Amino acid sequence: MTLTLPDDPALDGMTEADIRLDLACALFAAGRISRSVAAGMAGMERFAFDMELVRRRIPSFTEESLAEDLATLRTLFPK
Repeated sequence: MTLTLPDDPALDGMTEADIRLDLACALFAAGRISRSVAAGMAGMERFAFDMELVRRRIPSFTEESLAEDLATLRTLFPK
């Protein structure tokens, strides 16, 4: 996919990597793409992307994620 942005002074000083990261974070925060897809879009390893989400105060773990993880753990480690 190719994205063409206008030649605008507001974008001066922003690198392609900056824009890719901002877009990936915004799409992840909006629930449009997964964390793995967003990390790939940003050109980052998953852990580095997670740290960027923390830095930007973007929640990356939902109650639904917790419930799914707990269900998986209960399956793997029954009492």
